[in-house]
Amino acid sequence: MARPKSAHHELRREEILDIAAQCFASRSYPAASMQDIAAAGGTSKARLYHYYGSKEALLFDLLDRYTQRLLALIGEAEATAQRRNLDDRAALHELVRAFLTEYETSATRHVALLHDTQFLGEAQRELILNRQRDVVSAMTRFLRRAYPQRVTPANQTAVTMMLFGMINWTFTWLRPDGAMSYAAFAEEVIHLLERGLA
Repeated sequence: MARPKSAHHELRREEILDIAAQCFASRSYPAASMQDIAAAGGTSKARLYHYYGSKEALLFDLLDRYTQRLLALIGEAEATAQRRNLDDRAALHELVRAFLTEYETSATRHVALLHDTQFLGEAQRELILNRQRDVVSAMTRFLRRAYPQRVTPANQTAVTMMLFGMINWTFTWLRPDGAMSYAAFAEEVIHLLERGLA
C-alpha cells in the first residue's frame, strides 16, 4: 500500500507551482525548462522531478488546481448569495469581487491559463477548456439573472466576454501596489455594470 503524501509534500508542490507559474509568465512555457524552475526554487532538477515527472505534468497540475479554484469561487458566491439573501445583482457583484480578489494573488497562474493551455496533451487540454467554458457559462447565468431585460440570448456571449475583458486582463496593468487596488477596481467594474447595463 502506498504511503499517503504528507502535508509538507503538498505544501512543497504548491510552492513549486508558484515558482513554475512565475517562470512561465516571465520566460514563456516553451522557453522555461525544468532546470530553470529548479534553479528559481533553489533546488535541484532531480528534486523537482521527485514532485513532477515532467514540465507538462507541472503545467497540468497548475491549470487543474487554478480552474478548480475559479469554479469554487462561483460556488462560494452562490452560497454567499443564498446565505445572505442577496438579490441577483448583489450576487453578481460579489462574484466580480471574488474573482478580482483571486486575481490579485494569482496573476502568473492566470497568464498560464490564458497562454499555455495549448501545450497540454489533448485530454488534459480538453478538461481545462471545459472548465473554462463552465466558468464562462456560470458568469453568463449570473449576468442574465442580474440584468434580465438587458442580457438576452442574442447578446449574452458579447456581454459576458465584455465583463471578462474588463477583469481577466488586469494582470497586464493592475498592480497590487499601484494607484488603484484590486478591491477598488472591482467597485469600478460594478459601477460600470450598474450604469451601463441597468
